Amino acid sequence: MGWEPDRYLQFSDERLRPAVDLLGRIPLLRPGRIVDLGCGAGNVTRLLAERWPEADITGLDSSPAMLERARSVLPGVRFDQAGVEHWEPEEALDLLFSNAALHWVGEHESLFPRLLDALFPGGVLAVQMPGNFEAPSHRIIRSLAAAPEWAGRVGPARMGAVLGMADYHRLLSPLCTRLSLWETTYWQSMSGPSPVLDWLRGTTLVPYLAPLDEQGQADFLAQLGEQLAAAYPPDAHGTTLFPFRRIFIVAQR
Repeated sequence: MGWEPDRYLQFSDERLRPAVDLLGRIPLLRPGRIVDLGCGAGNVTRLLAERWPEADITGLDSSPAMLERARSVLPGVRFDQAGVEHWEPEEALDLLFSNAALHWVGEHESLFPRLLDALFPGGVLAVQMPGNFEAPSHRIIRSLAAAPEWAGRVGPARMGAVLGMADYHRLLSPLCTRLSLWETTYWQSMSGPSPVLDWLRGTTLVPYLAPLDEQGQADFLAQLGEQLAAAYPPDAHGTTLFPFRRIFIVAQR
């Protein structure tokens, strides 16, 4: 099991909102070269192309399925398959944009200075990442995956991780002319029989489900769904609130 564009885009509006908020904080008028790092299905790349139609924009992602979808909706944009860990730009960039992708990549102590070094002087690194790894939803996933029934079956699955905000300030402030760090908790209003499980299946659960066969996936999801429903019960109107913390970094070289 890999990334599924249709499942990821099930909550496209909610997933897009942090990217829109990040886009509004970029202090560039006419960037010439832009890379969307971890572009997924291209829904954020489209926003970049609409804001800067004359820019040379490239979307990068490691998922063939996501890139196939991105190419189908933005045929005029270049999309390349590449992992962040080993990617090096061919030439310096004006804007390196990454929405909900870099938490999957380790070694942020070295990664973020390297990404900043890919920019022209005055260029911008703009990053949004989930910051809710201690939320009930994510603690429940880790606890279930570590249970005896599942520990040997899901393997060393990883849901991603981020550093503390002070760590990003320490890493980036000596390398920047301007640095903005902030966080926002989005109180997402959802409906349906298992909305939090459906949300997590589009992203966080992908590496947990990948090692399992079809029956194993069904059993794991059934157990997880019960625990998530107890942690995030719907109100009298059938609405489930799912608070989701996001962290933002805008670093200008």
